[in-house]
Amino acid sequence: METGSRSGLSQTEADRRLRAEGFNELPASRGRTFGRILLEVLREPMLALLLCGAAVYLALGDLTEALILLVFATLSIVITVVQESRTERVLEALRDLSSPRALVIRDGSRRRIAGREVARGDLVVLSEGDRVPADAWLVEATNLSVDESLLTGESLAVSKEAGGWSGADTAEKSATSDARMAYSGTLVVRGEALALVTATGLMSEIGKIGRSLAEQEGEPPRLQTETRRLVRLAAVLGIGFSAMAVLLYGLSRGAWLEAFLSGIALGMAMLPEEFPVVLTVFLAMGTWRISQARVLTRRAASIEALGATTVLCTDKTGTLTENRMAIVRLWTPEDGVFAVEGHEGLELPSSFDGLVAAGRLASAIEPFDPMEKAFQMLSGAAAAPNWRLRRVYGLKPDLLAITQVWDQGNGEAPLAVAAKGAPEAIAQLCRLDEKSHAALTEAANAMAAEGMRVLGAARAEWSGQEIPDHPIGFPFLFLGLIGFADPLRASVPEAVRECRMAGVRVIMITGDYPATARTIAQQAGLAVEDVVSGQELAAIDNAELSARVRTATVFARISPHEKLRIVNALKANGEIVAMTGDGVNDAPSLKAAHVGVAMGSRGTDVAREASSIVLLDDDFGSIVKAIRLGRRIHDNLRKVMGFIISVHVPIACMALLPLAFGLPILFTPIHIAFLEMVIDPVCSLVFEAEQEEDDVMQRPPRPPDQPLLGLRAIATALVQGAIAFLPAALLVAIGVERGMPVNELRALAFVTVVLCIVSLIFVHRSFGASLKIALSRHNTALAIALLSVALIMSVTLLWPTAGQWLRFGPLHADDLAMSIAGAATVLVVLQLLKVAFRLRPPREGRRGKVAAS
Repeated sequence: METGSRSGLSQTEADRRLRAEGFNELPASRGRTFGRILLEVLREPMLALLLCGAAVYLALGDLTEALILLVFATLSIVITVVQESRTERVLEALRDLSSPRALVIRDGSRRRIAGREVARGDLVVLSEGDRVPADAWLVEATNLSVDESLLTGESLAVSKEAGGWSGADTAEKSATSDARMAYSGTLVVRGEALALVTATGLMSEIGKIGRSLAEQEGEPPRLQTETRRLVRLAAVLGIGFSAMAVLLYGLSRGAWLEAFLSGIALGMAMLPEEFPVVLTVFLAMGTWRISQARVLTRRAASIEALGATTVLCTDKTGTLTENRMAIVRLWTPEDGVFAVEGHEGLELPSSFDGLVAAGRLASAIEPFDPMEKAFQMLSGAAAAPNWRLRRVYGLKPDLLAITQVWDQGNGEAPLAVAAKGAPEAIAQLCRLDEKSHAALTEAANAMAAEGMRVLGAARAEWSGQEIPDHPIGFPFLFLGLIGFADPLRASVPEAVRECRMAGVRVIMITGDYPATARTIAQQAGLAVEDVVSGQELAAIDNAELSARVRTATVFARISPHEKLRIVNALKANGEIVAMTGDGVNDAPSLKAAHVGVAMGSRGTDVAREASSIVLLDDDFGSIVKAIRLGRRIHDNLRKVMGFIISVHVPIACMALLPLAFGLPILFTPIHIAFLEMVIDPVCSLVFEAEQEEDDVMQRPPRPPDQPLLGLRAIATALVQGAIAFLPAALLVAIGVERGMPVNELRALAFVTVVLCIVSLIFVHRSFGASLKIALSRHNTALAIALLSVALIMSVTLLWPTAGQWLRFGPLHADDLAMSIAGAATVLVVLQLLKVAFRLRPPREGRRGKVAAS
């Protein structure tokens, strides 16, 4: 590799390489602008059907129905576009407003440049707190530790060492375990280094993941496919019945104009314009509702898909855990083990003060290293404010310990010396005898077996004139061991328990060690009998993997490629897979899963762009809220779809009634349009606002192949609609028998149908058979809708102009009483029939029982 040695690249050479190789950045994802979102909404087939239906009615001269359809189409477009535009703006705010800066050496001098301007061959100066701008070979390094969790999934910082200038010319990127390389996007938590850039942009490790991400195909929303099926079915039936009505009416009576009007009315009664409105509004409102719980939805249909999830794959670091190190265990030879967890906020036993103080004194004054921050956070671990740091002995390959020498500030007291590091290194400094060394080793192994990172600590005093050149020269006294762990998020155990109750398997996939993974899994409440390592995974083919993922719940030491294999194996088994994660290494599997759930504040841009849902508060518990809402949306969609089918039966039958009994046309297109003014708001707003069922999180996910409405549910809805039609048909027959004028007959039929529609609303509010719940469960939107219906009906019946417009005759009290009695009878009968029809969602998934986590 050509470089200007310690003087770095020249500016001219750097510019030439940037022109030839491109800037140090990943290709920007195509932002979803307002215009693009609008175009996507307009291209939606279901919404196109809605607009086409309005155009057909407009061409037929039915301006009222056309305007109603256009208004709802416009509202649907506005709600969806506004919500998704807002989502994209929030995502944009999550991104860095400018490229991160990098300190490079060019033309022999240091200069701060934008990270995107770093070129291959640049010399980069790295210090604590810096984000590494590109993959680079470490030519010089002093006490360097790097947090690579966003690449590897491991929460522990990785110690690095210099590869020297001699290896710089042949330096190539290698696996992320290479201690002589620093990788783009990782964070320097301790020390400093001089590094030679070997790869930028797409050629970096992050770039490789970006390329694999581009090759992944996202999962299409199943809900839209199911709804299109219902739309096509209803459209075919509507067209068929309309054509049949026109032909039969015209041939039997010769009145082709009336036949044509009857056919239009029947077509309007059966045209499923509510379906696209319902789907669009439900998902848009669902997106808004879930945003109140700090969950951002990038694709609205993903909420419902999350409710159908059967397997939830989650990363450990930063998802189940807090992505920080905390001191959880202390051990001294005299007092044994003290568990810090469970005693937060309490003072430590005085016998452990010296151990913790030594660890703090062996740490940086303003630490970046997560473990040094843990010392700072622990009660009673503050360093003496008046002391002055005299010397630091960094990590060495032959002594994995850090030693710091402090002047206590009084001029006479001896120097205070503190050391922390690997237990064997501290044992070496303290010159422990065989018995003490064996006790230390046993205690350290016990902590490590629980997944902890273990450090030893020692302290000494020095009164000599000259400070030793090596820490081994100090008379150290061994103090004890400190165990660190990345603590579990407090909300995780309850969230895992709820997932188990809901029949959702939780699988942990991490790059960390098996012991650590097992410990975190146990704390989270996951089964740990079957822990699969990356080495085991690499040795089996995809067929064996598909069998293994049926039982395994913990995968450790997993690479990004293997994580993707696990997701694909689960999908091959027919599972609906949700994948959570926050790192760059999670992005391909996030995109491959049916639902990708990224972390908002700690997550990377790559992960967020690959996901369909973003948890803004990074709280794993929020995913349970999303699952709950997804199931509620699906339940309410099933309710409203059943309502739509059943409510169109009495309307269509009333349009067919004249054909069957030789009556004048009762319901013209304007009456159907008026009824739609009642039905559409109920579908779009009332059912969307319905509360969740009591057992929404106590039943397994629905089988992946289960349609939104199966044949049994459709048949049930048709029977309900037929029963709702009977009172209107009976009252029309009575009215004809009594010689009631056509206008009065029309008014009686219309009022009865409206009241029966109200009964159907109450019937479909809940899957349960309780009439009390159906009538009393709180729903503000329903109360407003019922008041509006009452007001509209009062105006149409009491205002003569409205009556003339609708060709209604006056109704008497006994007529209204019969209509109300008929609707009440429909409500009671259908509630009683729910027990026989078993209208609740399936209580068992395709495996027949709740899956265990």
